[in-house]
Amino acid sequence: MTHTYSITGMTCMSCVAKVKSELLKLGDVASADVQLQSPQATIVMNKHIPITVLKQAVAKAGNYSIDETSDHSGMSKDKISMTETPEEQGSYLSIFLIFGYIAGVVTIIQVSSDTPDLMTWMRYFMAGFFLVFSFFKLMNIKGFAEGYSSYDIVAKRFLVWGFIYPFVELVLGILLLTGFETKGTTIATFLVMGVSSVGVIQSLLKKQKFQCACLGTIIKLPLSKVTLFEDLLMVTMSLVMIVII
Repeated sequence: MTHTYSITGMTCMSCVAKVKSELLKLGDVASADVQLQSPQATIVMNKHIPITVLKQAVAKAGNYSIDETSDHSGMSKDKISMTETPEEQGSYLSIFLIFGYIAGVVTIIQVSSDTPDLMTWMRYFMAGFFLVFSFFKLMNIKGFAEGYSSYDIVAKRFLVWGFIYPFVELVLGILLLTGFETKGTTIATFLVMGVSSVGVIQSLLKKQKFQCACLGTIIKLPLSKVTLFEDLLMVTMSLVMIVII
């Protein structure tokens, strides 16, 4: 018999390997196909294994959880619970704190400036965004690249883009901070973040559950409207600057 289960907590191929290894250790599991994209496990069993046993096995692999997505007849459930866990809610708090710190520092710099203006505020904010977010990605670039490839339209085809992307953010942050070639930098920002938004939008429309790779693997953030807000905020700011500069 074959059953398909949803898995949460996986962010990279190493996670996939760990989960699959623990599932295969169960005596009645004939085979297990674990996927990072649309995180799930398709398990062929010699006899039915209770979900509690599967949960215990997956928990041994790390901070992962497994849930049923089909009943015993193989029919899909009408809905998959989208309720956010306390851990996910904590992750949202972390990202809003980061945004708040960046916005606060930039505002203080602008208020103390002799000639404060909105364009400079946005340029500094975008610079801070890229510098901080690239920092988290570079702390585990391999984990980021593998997680990013699960939903980004470019990284899906070319995994190397996931390894390059944090450095692109770092360079954009430095260029925006120094004001070097501002017009060209904002155009590059618009293109990079615009393409990134497409993959997020596609995943949200399909209601696929992924771990957002925006903060690398350090802070586990579910892919959600918050992720889309980040990307579209950068797209909007860069577009405004392109038009006005």
